Amino acid sequence: MLVSFGESLSEPANRAALAFSVAVAKAGIDGVEDCAPSLVSVFVQFDPLHLELDALTARLTALLGERDWFAAPMPEGRRFIRVPTVYGTELAPQLEEAAQAAGVSVAEAIAQLSDARVRVQTIGFAPGQPYLGLLPEHWDIPRQTALTKAVPEGALVVAIRQFVLFSVSSPTGWRHVGQTALKLFRPDSDMPFFLRPGDEVQFVEASADVLARHADDPDGGAVIEAIR
Repeated sequence: MLVSFGESLSEPANRAALAFSVAVAKAGIDGVEDCAPSLVSVFVQFDPLHLELDALTARLTALLGERDWFAAPMPEGRRFIRVPTVYGTELAPQLEEAAQAAGVSVAEAIAQLSDARVRVQTIGFAPGQPYLGLLPEHWDIPRQTALTKAVPEGALVVAIRQFVLFSVSSPTGWRHVGQTALKLFRPDSDMPFFLRPGDEVQFVEASADVLARHADDPDGGAVIEAIR
């Protein structure tokens, strides 16, 4: 079952999806096997041989009526993570193109993108890969009409007022504006996905030398603090 809080991405709809997903998990509904938030929805997986659809619908409807989910507090356990990021250069060659699409200079683009404190809205497409936002409205730039053949692991790309940080090397239609040394997918760890929905991230401008110094650090030199 899909519980949707909007037809398009917005901060309140994403907030509602994150908070409601946690509430469903805490409710411990017998027969629900999994629940996960997306950008504006919550996916609820259930066993129809154990829990009838009408019964699940009634439980979720009752839960929806308990509060205004668009104004719900964010889930506990979130973190604020500052990630050293190289903008532009040969490491992130599409910064100038993205800045032009957003109607700002390269210097303004670096300042705006590195100052932005964005939220992990959902994880998807590849293991541990976050979608983060929202950026200011002038960053509502379109995807490319053709794919970039591949960007490397740790690539920061931008489009439609969002960042995506790549957990693996992959093709993309989003513009590659920054590069980090952060390892998002850690299959041998107890927590294989480094970032979680609700975490907040700032991609702080850094030099290529800083990235090189943290090449062997899975956190990529990131500074991590709890959000209280």
